[in-house]
Amino acid sequence: MAEACEVWFYHLERTGLDQALPELLEKTLARGWKAIVRARQPERVEHLDGWLWSYKDESFLPHAPAGEPSAARQPILLTTAFENPNGADALFLIDGAEPGELDGYTRCVVLFDGADPAQVAVARGQWTAVKGKGFPVSYWKQQERGWKKTA
Repeated sequence: MAEACEVWFYHLERTGLDQALPELLEKTLARGWKAIVRARQPERVEHLDGWLWSYKDESFLPHAPAGEPSAARQPILLTTAFENPNGADALFLIDGAEPGELDGYTRCVVLFDGADPAQVAVARGQWTAVKGKGFPVSYWKQQERGWKKTA
């Protein structure tokens, strides 16, 4: 039997999503994993598509939006849909995107802006829901340097 997907909640306090997400995606790829980044709005997918090519001068993160012909071969797929066409190990949820079914994922990472009461409320609801379904959950709070697991 496959192990249950771990669900990690990342509480952004010191940087925005544009700074935190690429770092976490780099760590995901370094593990040899593929990732899906699920947003709620197509405009966010479009923004991230440009940002992940240029966020750092010396590197980029190989990715594509879900509508591209080569989407299933991409290490990082940007989408608003619930499918997992690239066989991703990690699912990143941003802007309050819903997790859907977590079967097949090793880890689900919920990133939320601690300064946005709506995002905090959605994250709390997601925490309660996934914990209630028996998924192992942990809470990571952004520190001055890095992250600290607090629950």
